Amino acid sequence: METNNYLTSLAKANYVPYGVDFYEGPSGRFSNGRTIIDYLGDLVGIPYLPAFANPLATGKNILRGVNFASAAAGILEETGRNLGQRFSLSQQVENFENTLSQLKNEMSDEEISQYLFKSLVIMILGSNDYINNYLVPSQYATSYIYNPKEYADLLIERYATQILALHSLGLRKFLLGGIGPLGCIPNQLATGLAPPGKCVSLVNDLVGMFNTQLISLVDQLNSKYPEAIFVYGNTYGAFGDILNNPTAYGFKVIDKGCCGIGRNQGQITCLPFSSPCIERNQYVFWDAFHPTQAVNQILARRAYNGPPSDCYPVNVQQMAQM
Repeated sequence: METNNYLTSLAKANYVPYGVDFYEGPSGRFSNGRTIIDYLGDLVGIPYLPAFANPLATGKNILRGVNFASAAAGILEETGRNLGQRFSLSQQVENFENTLSQLKNEMSDEEISQYLFKSLVIMILGSNDYINNYLVPSQYATSYIYNPKEYADLLIERYATQILALHSLGLRKFLLGGIGPLGCIPNQLATGLAPPGKCVSLVNDLVGMFNTQLISLVDQLNSKYPEAIFVYGNTYGAFGDILNNPTAYGFKVIDKGCCGIGRNQGQITCLPFSSPCIERNQYVFWDAFHPTQAVNQILARRAYNGPPSDCYPVNVQQMAQM
């Protein structure tokens, strides 16, 4: 996201052709246009959120929300270190605390409590802990130290710690997005580890372990903290539905990036001034890792008003009204 525009990082998207379909052009969004967060914001009626590192994210400008996400970062501190500066999850929580202190200049303590009680927290983490950590054994030791189950356990344990840190600050509404089918992204298809037309099952199995643990965590948190609501977003299921039924959603290309180089246009991701595909709305993937805005819109809508199979135990619309 836009935060990395202000960091020394290789994980940036502030250049053409990123944002080719976004009204502001390249903004740091890893898409041809809008992200899931943008579309969810539209649906719940809030404007596009400023990044935490944006100099404008101060004073009254933060009252409608702030985006604390950081590209390449993960739940674990070391995730994404090979790509340069980023804010890990623990640092993002610390950044939120710093932002919260600014609100004391704008609101009374009671107003802040009500503000936090009504706020929606959207956390979509875990993917980078695989593609920028566990699945890169040449640069990270985690796959030698932990078996897949142990690694998923570690991620969920660290994740829960930070979720509860946010809860202790007064936040009460959490959407925890699961990991999508990473074994189907062009970056993983380009490894050649899957037969033609198939996804890399080993990678999807890893993701499945994490998601199963995350669902269990949601149940535990809802049981232990009944004054709050924790929601699991089934990204894997919704994304899998698109990949299994592409024509029903208007897609023609499901195994290549719209912008990228090499096998599946996924060996090298979208470079500055690359020429992307023309029919972007017919592609599921924008680059080696990220979906097009057409997919983001579908995922956001399903999270917003979908059934429990998409968002559990309630959807975003129901959570916002609580």
